[in-house]
Amino acid sequence: MQGSVTVLSEITSNAESIKLDPTKAAFGSSQGIQDLGHTHFIGIGGAGMSVLAEILHEQGVEVSGSDRSSNAKTQRLQSLGITVSIGHDASHVHGAKTVVYSSAVRADNPEIVEAVRQGSQIVHRSDILSLIMQTKHSVTVAGAHGKTTTSSLLAHILLQGQGSLADPSYAIGGSIQSSDGGTLDGGHAGSGSAFVAEADESDGSFDKYHPDIVVITNVEADHLDHYGTAERYRAAFVRHAGHAKRYVVICGDDEGALQVLNALDAQVLEHTIVYSTRSAEELGDLHEAALVQIVHESEHEQDGAERFTLIWPSELSQAQDGIEVPVQLRIPGIHNARNATAAIVAAHLLGMGIEQASAAAAGFLGASRRFQLRGQADGVQVVDDYAHHPTEIEALLQAARRRYPQARLHVLFQPHLFSRTKFFAHEFAQALSLADDVIVTGVYPAREKQEDFPGVGAQSIVDEAQGMKPSDNWISAVADMQVAAQMVALRVRSGDVVFTVGAGDITDMGPVVVHALQARESSGH
Repeated sequence: MQGSVTVLSEITSNAESIKLDPTKAAFGSSQGIQDLGHTHFIGIGGAGMSVLAEILHEQGVEVSGSDRSSNAKTQRLQSLGITVSIGHDASHVHGAKTVVYSSAVRADNPEIVEAVRQGSQIVHRSDILSLIMQTKHSVTVAGAHGKTTTSSLLAHILLQGQGSLADPSYAIGGSIQSSDGGTLDGGHAGSGSAFVAEADESDGSFDKYHPDIVVITNVEADHLDHYGTAERYRAAFVRHAGHAKRYVVICGDDEGALQVLNALDAQVLEHTIVYSTRSAEELGDLHEAALVQIVHESEHEQDGAERFTLIWPSELSQAQDGIEVPVQLRIPGIHNARNATAAIVAAHLLGMGIEQASAAAAGFLGASRRFQLRGQADGVQVVDDYAHHPTEIEALLQAARRRYPQARLHVLFQPHLFSRTKFFAHEFAQALSLADDVIVTGVYPAREKQEDFPGVGAQSIVDEAQGMKPSDNWISAVADMQVAAQMVALRVRSGDVVFTVGAGDITDMGPVVVHALQARESSGH
């Protein structure tokens, strides 16, 4: 016992001098994947880390990793022959030339401390992503919302390509669901020329990337725990756009994105494409940027498809008067029409024909945890969604109203991060008011601690919701999500739809609700 205390004391003491800076680039321009050597990932079971580990493994790098618990990702990596250790221990990094961490890993992690002691190169996951980008025609997808759906859509479209576009590489946080290819994992090292990656702006590390094409879906203030102000948040996107080697593709329906557009250098604007439901007259001065306009059908068809037309300018379509191309999606919502447009534009810029890219989008069934049907029983559908920002929740519920116009909508919402809950409690309440019945569960803390945010929790959102609807009974706070799931299952009736919403482990409650409904159905109650 005494020995354990001594070791823990040494680790804590050593960790005090370790500073992890995800914004600092670890590699120079002359370094490549071949220089990594044995590479160990701390937290290898995370969505972003597991993808990179698999890509390096497929490219011949010796990879190992560790995570605090086993999950589907760690099991998949083990099935590929990658050594994955459960739990964190200094011995796991012995012999590793490169040790990779994410922003969720703390400096006092024993594997970080040991990596420092043995002289390993310690790099952030973004450094690995930037290395992979050097080897391909790369596209990053950045934005507060829509990154996973847009990057998944782009990967799906490219998978339908031919020649050098066939078999793209991609690093995406969620799996890809298509009508012809089933469910594909979010990471793949392909033989084709293209590489698609989400660019996570949460910690500023996307400043390292220099892709061929930068896609920016929106720039609505988020992650203010890192950036401090909305102005600094937008400035980071201006820098990121300036790193594009060939093109910038940016949404014209988002005010934050338009502010970024207006701040771009003239040289960058010459290679910028704006996509928007607004016309050129409505948008005003686009400087030197081209416009792809989205004409969205206001009426929703009974088949659940989302239909719109893209109006391409002559400089992109190579037609004297431009062209109009119809698009049909199986995923609902105007926000997904925007996401699909960004993906189609990027695919075209990589070399795919406009009509082919537009047609390929129709087979996309969604990214994992994006309007994903988890099951149905007793006349009730249960849908899971990753929405964790007020704007995302608003877009989700608006799409749900289009898809299920006659249904009562029940939401089981788990806030993600105490800081986000504190900053946006009122906006969360407003977005959730689009549902008929809401239960807010305890906050998923991720990297944060409750003691740093006294008084912030599920009730913070419920308190802000008072007076927003005629009756205050539409929303309540229930800290235990298991209890909340059972409560939702008791409230619903045939024809209703239940949504489990949030970026944490609320996704585990979808099957709980389905099981409770199945039990109710079999009992005849």
